[in-house]
Amino acid sequence: MKQREFTEFYRSDQAACLRAVLVSVGDRQLAEDLVAEAFTRAWTSWHKVSRHPAPRAWIVRTALNVRVSRWRRQRREVAWDGTHEVEDVAAADSGLDPALLTALRRLPRRQREVLACRVFLDLDTAGTATVLGIAPGTVTAHLSRAVASLRAHLVDEEQLEVGP
Repeated sequence: MKQREFTEFYRSDQAACLRAVLVSVGDRQLAEDLVAEAFTRAWTSWHKVSRHPAPRAWIVRTALNVRVSRWRRQRREVAWDGTHEVEDVAAADSGLDPALLTALRRLPRRQREVLACRVFLDLDTAGTATVLGIAPGTVTAHLSRAVASLRAHLVDEEQLEVGP
């Protein structure tokens, strides 16, 4: 029974979780690794995760926490020069428009996380706040800023393409 429940959860929610993490990290291979790790952890704690009010959000939050842990570990091992190159992600792989993906990558981490929870996981403000460990007002502020930044960036891109 436990295995069947988890298998159904994985099959129905893996793609949505991957999209949410991909929007946040901007690198498809890294996102796939993080989501796989999160699902592995979910399997080992399925009794707890299955009762969570938002299991998909648990997966995404765990994946993002794994990313932070990896980054901290790597930072101790190798000096970081302050630059971060993000691998290009083909629009076909992510299902997102390349201009939108570029704009998403430019957002601050917390704004990307809020967008991932609100848009890709369809969580409400309270659920997003719980998952990210921030106040509901902070979720609203980050979402508002992110949407304004995306709108400005995409309008600028469109004007460049059309020309004067």
